[in-house]
Amino acid sequence: MLSTATLYVISVSLLLGGTAGFVMHRSDFCIAGVFRDLFLFRQAFMLRILLLLIFASMILFELARHFGILRDYPYLWIAPASFSNIIGAFLFGIGMVLAGGCVVGTLYKMGSGNLLSLYAFGGLLFGSVLYAEIHPLWTSLFAQTLVFSGLATLPQLLDVDPTVPVLLVALLVSALWAGVLRGLPWTRGAAAEGYLQPWKAALFLALIGLLSYVFVGMPLGITTAYTKLGAMVEQLFFPQHVAGLSYLSAQPIHYLPPFSDLTLIGGAGPHFDAVAIIQYPLIVGIVLGSAFSAIRLGEFRVHLRAPRRQIVSVIAGGVMMGLACRMTPGCNVWHLLGGLPIFSLQAVFYLIGLLPGAWVGSRILQKIVVR
Repeated sequence: MLSTATLYVISVSLLLGGTAGFVMHRSDFCIAGVFRDLFLFRQAFMLRILLLLIFASMILFELARHFGILRDYPYLWIAPASFSNIIGAFLFGIGMVLAGGCVVGTLYKMGSGNLLSLYAFGGLLFGSVLYAEIHPLWTSLFAQTLVFSGLATLPQLLDVDPTVPVLLVALLVSALWAGVLRGLPWTRGAAAEGYLQPWKAALFLALIGLLSYVFVGMPLGITTAYTKLGAMVEQLFFPQHVAGLSYLSAQPIHYLPPFSDLTLIGGAGPHFDAVAIIQYPLIVGIVLGSAFSAIRLGEFRVHLRAPRRQIVSVIAGGVMMGLACRMTPGCNVWHLLGGLPIFSLQAVFYLIGLLPGAWVGSRILQKIVVR
Protein backbone atom coordinates (compact mmCIF):
# COMPACT_ATOMS: atom_id res chain seq x y z
CA MET A 1 0.00 0.00 0.00
CA LEU A 2 1.26 3.47 -0.88
CA SER A 3 2.18 5.74 2.01
CA THR A 4 0.42 9.02 2.69
CA ALA A 5 3.52 10.94 1.54
CA THR A 6 3.59 9.00 -1.73
CA LEU A 7 -0.10 9.61 -2.42
CA TYR A 8 0.42 13.30 -1.62
CA VAL A 9 3.27 13.71 -4.15
CA ILE A 10 1.41 11.73 -6.82
CA SER A 11 -1.71 13.86 -6.39
CA VAL A 12 0.15 17.18 -6.48
CA SER A 13 2.27 16.19 -9.49
CA LEU A 14 -0.78 14.95 -11.40
CA LEU A 15 -2.66 18.18 -10.72
CA LEU A 16 0.28 20.39 -11.70
CA GLY A 17 0.93 18.34 -14.83
CA GLY A 18 -2.72 18.48 -15.87
CA THR A 19 -2.83 22.25 -15.41
CA ALA A 20 0.41 22.73 -17.33
CA GLY A 21 -0.81 20.54 -20.20
CA PHE A 22 -4.06 22.51 -20.40
CA VAL A 23 -2.26 25.86 -20.40
CA MET A 24 0.32 24.81 -23.00
CA HIS A 25 -2.34 23.46 -25.34
CA ARG A 26 -4.51 26.57 -25.06
CA SER A 27 -1.53 28.85 -25.80
CA ASP A 28 0.44 26.43 -28.04
CA PHE A 29 3.44 27.21 -25.85
CA CYS A 30 6.47 25.10 -26.77
CA ILE A 31 10.09 26.04 -26.04
CA ALA A 32 11.25 24.27 -29.20
CA GLY A 33 8.94 26.57 -31.17
CA VAL A 34 10.55 29.61 -29.53
CA PHE A 35 13.95 28.84 -31.02
CA ARG A 36 12.55 27.49 -34.29
CA ASP A 37 10.69 30.76 -34.89
CA LEU A 38 13.80 32.75 -33.98
CA PHE A 39 16.20 30.96 -36.33
CA LEU A 40 13.87 29.99 -39.18
CA PHE A 41 11.57 33.01 -39.39
CA ARG A 42 13.54 35.70 -37.50
CA GLN A 43 10.56 36.13 -35.17
CA ALA A 44 11.39 37.01 -31.55
CA PHE A 45 7.83 37.29 -30.19
CA MET A 46 7.89 33.92 -28.40
CA LEU A 47 11.45 34.53 -27.22
CA ARG A 48 10.15 37.56 -25.31
CA ILE A 49 7.46 35.34 -23.81
CA LEU A 50 10.07 32.79 -22.72
CA LEU A 51 12.15 35.54 -21.12
CA LEU A 52 9.04 36.77 -19.31
CA LEU A 53 8.46 33.23 -18.01
CA ILE A 54 12.06 32.96 -16.76
CA PHE A 55 11.95 36.40 -15.14
CA ALA A 56 8.58 35.75 -13.47
CA SER A 57 9.90 32.42 -12.15
CA MET A 58 12.99 34.20 -10.81
CA ILE A 59 10.91 36.72 -8.88
CA LEU A 60 8.52 34.09 -7.51
CA PHE A 61 11.32 31.73 -6.46
CA GLU A 62 13.21 34.54 -4.72
CA LEU A 63 10.12 35.78 -2.88
CA ALA A 64 9.39 32.23 -1.73
CA ARG A 65 12.99 31.81 -0.57
CA HIS A 66 12.97 35.18 1.19
CA PHE A 67 9.83 34.33 3.17
CA GLY A 68 11.09 30.85 4.06
CA ILE A 69 8.56 28.93 1.95
CA LEU A 70 11.20 26.86 0.14
CA ARG A 71 12.60 23.97 2.12
CA ASP A 72 15.63 23.40 -0.13
CA TYR A 73 17.61 26.13 -1.87
CA PRO A 74 19.11 25.32 -4.32
CA TYR A 75 16.53 22.67 -5.05
CA LEU A 76 17.12 18.92 -5.05
CA TRP A 77 19.15 17.17 -7.76
CA ILE A 78 20.92 20.31 -8.95
CA ALA A 79 24.61 19.70 -9.69
CA PRO A 80 27.77 21.71 -10.46
CA ALA A 81 28.45 22.64 -14.06
CA SER A 82 30.67 20.80 -16.51
CA PHE A 83 31.70 21.60 -20.07
CA SER A 84 30.07 18.29 -20.99
CA ASN A 85 26.72 20.02 -20.24
CA ILE A 86 27.32 22.20 -23.30
CA ILE A 87 27.79 19.17 -25.55
CA GLY A 88 24.57 17.57 -24.32
CA ALA A 89 22.62 20.82 -24.68
CA PHE A 90 23.92 21.28 -28.23
CA LEU A 91 22.59 17.84 -29.15
CA PHE A 92 19.31 18.58 -27.39
CA GLY A 93 18.91 21.82 -29.36
CA ILE A 94 19.19 19.96 -32.65
CA GLY A 95 16.83 17.23 -31.50
CA MET A 96 14.02 19.44 -30.21
CA VAL A 97 13.80 21.34 -33.50
CA LEU A 98 13.82 18.16 -35.61
CA ALA A 99 11.24 16.54 -33.31
CA GLY A 100 8.90 19.52 -33.54
CA GLY A 101 8.73 19.87 -29.77
CA CYS A 102 10.76 19.54 -26.60
CA VAL A 103 10.16 16.79 -24.03
CA VAL A 104 7.13 18.62 -22.59
CA GLY A 105 5.93 20.01 -25.93
CA THR A 106 5.92 16.47 -27.28
CA LEU A 107 3.59 15.40 -24.47
CA TYR A 108 0.99 18.14 -24.83
CA LYS A 109 0.94 17.77 -28.61
CA MET A 110 0.60 14.00 -28.24
CA GLY A 111 -2.32 14.59 -25.88
CA SER A 112 -4.13 16.60 -28.55
CA GLY A 113 -3.83 13.71 -31.04
CA ASN A 114 -0.60 14.59 -32.84
CA LEU A 115 0.74 11.25 -34.14
CA LEU A 116 4.13 12.72 -35.03
CA SER A 117 4.63 13.58 -31.36
CA LEU A 118 3.94 9.95 -30.52
CA TYR A 119 6.81 8.99 -32.84
CA ALA A 120 9.01 11.56 -31.10
CA PHE A 121 7.97 10.12 -27.73
CA GLY A 122 9.14 6.68 -28.86
CA GLY A 123 12.44 8.20 -29.94
CA LEU A 124 12.80 9.86 -26.55
CA LEU A 125 12.43 6.54 -24.76
CA PHE A 126 15.00 4.88 -27.03
CA GLY A 127 17.51 7.71 -26.70
CA SER A 128 17.09 7.80 -22.92
CA VAL A 129 17.99 4.12 -22.45
CA LEU A 130 20.73 4.40 -25.08
CA TYR A 131 22.52 6.73 -22.68
CA ALA A 132 22.85 3.89 -20.17
CA GLU A 133 25.28 2.23 -22.58
CA ILE A 134 27.69 5.19 -22.48
CA HIS A 135 27.10 6.29 -18.90
CA PRO A 136 30.50 5.23 -17.49
CA LEU A 137 32.32 7.03 -20.31
CA TRP A 138 30.19 10.14 -20.01
CA THR A 139 30.53 10.25 -16.23
CA SER A 140 34.30 10.23 -16.67
CA LEU A 141 34.10 13.10 -19.16
CA PHE A 142 31.80 15.03 -16.81
CA ALA A 143 34.28 14.68 -13.96
CA GLN A 144 37.25 15.70 -16.12
CA THR A 145 35.51 18.86 -17.38
CA LEU A 146 33.89 19.88 -14.08
CA VAL A 147 34.18 23.56 -13.15
CA PHE A 148 33.62 25.26 -9.80
CA SER A 149 33.41 21.93 -7.98
CA GLY A 150 30.92 22.02 -5.11
CA LEU A 151 29.26 25.22 -6.34
CA ALA A 152 25.92 24.94 -8.11
CA THR A 153 24.78 28.56 -8.53
CA LEU A 154 26.20 31.97 -9.38
CA PRO A 155 25.39 33.42 -5.91
CA GLN A 156 27.37 30.55 -4.36
CA LEU A 157 30.28 31.24 -6.71
CA LEU A 158 30.27 34.98 -5.93
CA ASP A 159 29.47 34.36 -2.25
CA VAL A 160 26.55 36.80 -2.28
CA ASP A 161 22.95 36.60 -1.18
CA PRO A 162 20.68 35.39 -4.04
CA THR A 163 18.68 38.61 -3.72
CA VAL A 164 21.61 40.61 -5.16
CA PRO A 165 21.59 39.14 -8.71
CA VAL A 166 17.79 39.07 -8.71
CA LEU A 167 17.67 42.82 -7.99
CA LEU A 168 20.28 43.49 -10.67
CA VAL A 169 18.27 41.54 -13.24
CA ALA A 170 15.08 43.32 -12.14
CA LEU A 171 16.76 46.70 -12.65
CA LEU A 172 17.97 45.64 -16.09
CA VAL A 173 14.50 44.42 -17.09
CA SER A 174 12.95 47.66 -15.82
CA ALA A 175 15.35 49.71 -17.94
CA LEU A 176 14.67 47.55 -21.01
CA TRP A 177 10.93 47.84 -20.43
CA ALA A 178 11.10 51.62 -20.23
CA GLY A 179 13.32 51.91 -23.28
CA VAL A 180 12.40 49.09 -25.69
CA LEU A 181 10.15 46.29 -24.50
CA ARG A 182 7.08 48.36 -23.68
CA GLY A 183 6.66 49.33 -27.32
CA LEU A 184 6.87 45.77 -28.67
CA PRO A 185 3.78 43.60 -29.22
CA TRP A 186 2.93 41.24 -26.36
CA THR A 187 -0.32 39.79 -27.67
CA ARG A 188 -1.25 37.84 -30.77
CA GLY A 189 -4.37 38.27 -32.80
CA ALA A 190 -6.24 34.99 -32.46
CA ALA A 191 -9.69 34.07 -33.68
CA ALA A 192 -9.51 30.55 -32.25
CA GLU A 193 -11.96 29.84 -29.46
CA GLY A 194 -10.33 29.40 -26.08
CA TYR A 195 -6.95 30.74 -27.16
CA LEU A 196 -4.79 31.80 -24.22
CA GLN A 197 -2.42 34.68 -24.91
CA PRO A 198 1.19 33.47 -24.51
CA TRP A 199 2.07 36.14 -21.92
CA LYS A 200 -0.73 34.86 -19.71
CA ALA A 201 0.47 31.29 -20.25
CA ALA A 202 3.97 32.35 -19.20
CA LEU A 203 2.67 33.72 -15.90
CA PHE A 204 0.55 30.60 -15.30
CA LEU A 205 3.54 28.34 -16.00
CA ALA A 206 5.75 30.41 -13.68
CA LEU A 207 3.15 29.94 -10.93
CA ILE A 208 2.96 26.19 -11.65
CA GLY A 209 6.75 26.01 -11.37
CA LEU A 210 6.62 27.77 -8.00
CA LEU A 211 3.91 25.45 -6.71
CA SER A 212 5.99 22.46 -7.79
CA TYR A 213 9.02 23.88 -5.99
CA VAL A 214 7.03 24.47 -2.79
CA PHE A 215 4.81 21.38 -2.67
CA VAL A 216 7.01 18.79 -4.43
CA GLY A 217 10.41 20.17 -3.48
CA MET A 218 11.73 21.06 -6.95
CA PRO A 219 10.61 22.72 -10.22
CA LEU A 220 9.02 20.68 -13.01
CA GLY A 221 11.15 17.90 -14.47
CA ILE A 222 10.28 14.65 -16.24
CA THR A 223 13.24 13.31 -18.19
CA THR A 224 14.53 10.66 -15.78
CA ALA A 225 11.09 9.05 -16.07
CA TYR A 226 11.67 8.68 -19.83
CA THR A 227 14.68 6.51 -19.02
CA LYS A 228 12.61 4.49 -16.56
CA LEU A 229 9.89 3.89 -19.14
CA GLY A 230 12.42 2.96 -21.79
CA ALA A 231 14.18 0.62 -19.38
CA MET A 232 10.87 -1.09 -18.61
CA VAL A 233 10.40 -1.83 -22.32
CA GLU A 234 14.00 -2.97 -22.75
CA GLN A 235 13.70 -5.23 -19.72
CA LEU A 236 10.93 -7.19 -21.43
CA PHE A 237 13.36 -8.30 -24.12
CA PHE A 238 16.81 -8.07 -22.52
CA PRO A 239 16.38 -8.45 -18.74
CA GLN A 240 19.94 -9.60 -18.08
CA HIS A 241 21.42 -6.74 -20.06
CA VAL A 242 19.31 -4.17 -18.20
CA ALA A 243 20.32 -5.69 -14.86
CA GLY A 244 23.98 -5.38 -15.80
CA LEU A 245 23.90 -1.65 -16.65
CA SER A 246 25.27 0.37 -13.75
CA TYR A 247 23.21 3.46 -14.59
CA LEU A 248 19.93 1.55 -14.45
CA SER A 249 20.75 -0.43 -11.31
CA ALA A 250 21.94 2.52 -9.21
CA GLN A 251 19.55 4.37 -6.90
CA PRO A 252 21.48 7.51 -6.00
CA ILE A 253 18.48 9.75 -5.38
CA HIS A 254 17.28 10.35 -1.82
CA TYR A 255 14.08 12.36 -1.70
CA LEU A 256 12.27 13.66 1.36
CA PRO A 257 8.80 14.84 0.28
CA PRO A 258 7.59 18.13 1.78
CA PHE A 259 5.55 17.73 4.95
CA SER A 260 6.94 14.22 5.45
CA ASP A 261 9.68 12.49 7.42
CA LEU A 262 9.86 9.42 5.13
CA THR A 263 12.87 9.45 2.78
CA LEU A 264 12.31 7.77 -0.60
CA ILE A 265 15.09 6.50 -2.85
CA GLY A 266 15.17 6.24 -6.61
CA GLY A 267 17.09 6.12 -9.84
CA ALA A 268 16.73 5.69 -13.59
CA GLY A 269 16.05 1.94 -13.51
CA PRO A 270 12.71 0.23 -14.19
CA HIS A 271 11.48 0.43 -10.59
CA PHE A 272 8.59 2.21 -8.91
CA ASP A 273 10.55 4.58 -6.71
CA ALA A 274 10.99 8.26 -5.84
CA VAL A 275 11.50 9.31 -9.47
CA ALA A 276 8.40 7.45 -10.61
CA ILE A 277 6.32 8.96 -7.83
CA ILE A 278 7.25 12.51 -8.86
CA GLN A 279 7.54 12.31 -12.64
CA TYR A 280 5.08 9.66 -13.86
CA PRO A 281 2.07 11.71 -12.67
CA LEU A 282 3.52 14.80 -14.33
CA ILE A 283 3.77 13.01 -17.68
CA VAL A 284 0.27 11.58 -17.40
CA GLY A 285 -1.10 14.93 -16.24
CA ILE A 286 0.38 16.90 -19.15
CA VAL A 287 -1.05 14.45 -21.70
CA LEU A 288 -4.48 14.36 -20.04
CA GLY A 289 -4.61 18.13 -19.50
CA SER A 290 -3.91 18.76 -23.16
CA ALA A 291 -6.38 16.08 -24.26
CA PHE A 292 -9.07 17.61 -22.04
CA SER A 293 -8.43 21.05 -23.54
CA ALA A 294 -8.52 19.70 -27.11
CA ILE A 295 -11.73 17.74 -26.50
CA ARG A 296 -13.42 20.74 -24.86
CA LEU A 297 -12.59 22.84 -27.92
CA GLY A 298 -13.58 20.10 -30.36
CA GLU A 299 -10.02 20.06 -31.70
CA PHE A 300 -8.94 16.53 -30.80
CA ARG A 301 -7.88 14.86 -34.02
CA VAL A 302 -5.60 11.91 -34.70
CA HIS A 303 -3.76 12.58 -37.94
CA LEU A 304 -2.54 9.25 -39.31
CA ARG A 305 -0.75 10.49 -42.42
CA ALA A 306 2.57 12.34 -42.49
CA PRO A 307 5.44 12.66 -44.99
CA ARG A 308 8.04 9.93 -44.52
CA ARG A 309 10.83 12.49 -44.28
CA GLN A 310 9.04 14.20 -41.42
CA ILE A 311 8.49 10.93 -39.57
CA VAL A 312 12.21 10.15 -39.80
CA SER A 313 12.98 13.68 -38.58
CA VAL A 314 10.81 13.51 -35.46
CA ILE A 315 12.05 10.03 -34.50
CA ALA A 316 15.69 11.06 -34.95
CA GLY A 317 15.01 14.27 -33.02
CA GLY A 318 13.39 12.30 -30.21
CA VAL A 319 16.37 9.94 -29.98
CA MET A 320 18.77 12.89 -29.80
CA MET A 321 16.69 14.60 -27.11
CA GLY A 322 16.44 11.43 -25.05
CA LEU A 323 20.18 10.87 -25.18
CA ALA A 324 20.96 14.55 -24.52
CA CYS A 325 18.60 14.74 -21.52
CA ARG A 326 20.82 12.29 -19.68
CA MET A 327 24.04 13.89 -20.91
CA THR A 328 23.25 17.37 -19.60
CA PRO A 329 21.47 16.05 -17.37
CA GLY A 330 17.96 17.43 -17.59
CA CYS A 331 15.88 19.06 -20.32
CA ASN A 332 15.16 22.64 -21.33
CA VAL A 333 12.25 22.91 -18.89
CA TRP A 334 14.44 21.73 -15.99
CA HIS A 335 17.30 24.08 -16.83
CA LEU A 336 15.60 27.14 -18.34
CA LEU A 337 12.50 27.29 -16.14
CA GLY A 338 14.00 25.81 -13.00
CA GLY A 339 17.75 26.44 -13.15
CA LEU A 340 18.11 29.87 -14.73
CA PRO A 341 15.70 31.55 -12.27
CA ILE A 342 18.05 30.61 -9.41
CA PHE A 343 21.20 31.30 -11.51
CA SER A 344 22.24 27.67 -11.80
CA LEU A 345 25.70 27.45 -13.38
CA GLN A 346 24.68 24.22 -15.06
CA ALA A 347 21.70 26.02 -16.62
CA VAL A 348 23.99 28.76 -17.93
CA PHE A 349 26.23 26.16 -19.56
CA TYR A 350 23.11 24.47 -20.91
CA LEU A 351 21.94 27.67 -22.59
CA ILE A 352 25.38 28.16 -24.16
CA GLY A 353 25.03 24.80 -25.89
CA LEU A 354 21.30 24.95 -26.61
CA LEU A 355 21.35 28.10 -28.77
CA PRO A 356 23.82 26.91 -31.44
CA GLY A 357 22.21 23.46 -31.34
CA ALA A 358 18.78 24.92 -32.10
CA TRP A 359 20.33 26.95 -34.95
CA VAL A 360 21.88 23.82 -36.46
CA GLY A 361 18.61 21.95 -36.05
CA SER A 362 16.75 24.76 -37.83
CA ARG A 363 19.18 24.62 -40.74
CA ILE A 364 18.79 20.84 -41.04
CA LEU A 365 15.01 21.20 -40.88
CA GLN A 366 15.03 23.85 -43.60
CA LYS A 367 17.56 22.22 -45.95
CA ILE A 368 16.70 18.54 -45.60
CA VAL A 369 13.32 17.92 -43.94
CA VAL A 370 10.97 20.54 -45.37
CA ARG A 371 13.16 21.91 -48.18
